[in-house]
Amino acid sequence: MKIDPRRSEAFLAAVDSGSLEAAASRLKLTPSAVSQRISALEQDLGTPLLIRTRPCRPTAPGMRLLQFLRRRELLEAEFLAETEDATVPVRVPLAVNNDTLATWLLPVLAPVLAAEGLLVEFVLDDQWHTFTLLEQGRALACISGEPEPMRGCTVTPLGIMRYRLVASKDFAQRWFPGGITREAARKAPVVVFDRKDSLQAAFLLQHFGLPEGSYPFHYVPASDPFAQAIRLGLGYGMLPLEQCAAMLQAGQLVDLTPQLHMDVSLHWHAWRIQPPRLERMGAALVKGARAVLLPS
Repeated sequence: MKIDPRRSEAFLAAVDSGSLEAAASRLKLTPSAVSQRISALEQDLGTPLLIRTRPCRPTAPGMRLLQFLRRRELLEAEFLAETEDATVPVRVPLAVNNDTLATWLLPVLAPVLAAEGLLVEFVLDDQWHTFTLLEQGRALACISGEPEPMRGCTVTPLGIMRYRLVASKDFAQRWFPGGITREAARKAPVVVFDRKDSLQAAFLLQHFGLPEGSYPFHYVPASDPFAQAIRLGLGYGMLPLEQCAAMLQAGQLVDLTPQLHMDVSLHWHAWRIQPPRLERMGAALVKGARAVLLPS
């Protein structure tokens, strides 16, 4: 049995756009026609593939199909890009964490993307959740804190991002005049990236015995504004050394715990069998990361 391309196209459009209506608009069909094609594909494969909620979500078998279709798309685009009359660019969805994208990743990737003629789509999430995006088929490779590979994939250690607990000088003098203590940390506001961000919570629990929620905090879910919020004295928090070293040296920030830090090991996950250009991109990424990050 072969997978019908029109039916798989409808399935991909529904997952990517989040609804049957949006998929219908993209494919210039009616929502009913999109739904019928997906239902026919489910009948062909003998299993439900799509949870028809808002947004649409693939089932577990749907995730496996999505992984296959994403890889097939990339291989097809790779083949077409090698023909003389090719007009279809090769786009690679990569799942990465926000701090990586805000610091070292773009300088490492820019030369190889230009040299290989690749387009990239960054899918952002916490370093402990990017692996899930790879599992779900929403990315073809990822940078993750997860050290174990998914079935059919390889994993390569990249190095360590070291995080420091920092604050502005005025903030430190106001809230921690005698140095950071458990009691002072109960009252001082913390800057947290989002509800998935566990760095601050893990550090304060480990070193000061403060459970999550026992101190005030702000949510600032973007890397540069997050660092700016700390620099402006909105609160204190964990910043990667790649992002805060210059500010520490310039006196814009102070290290609240000079003897303590938190290390996050990063890993490159990619499919074992992949197009040559994606393989070369991964090799360049690994080499560049190891030149920038601390060794594992």
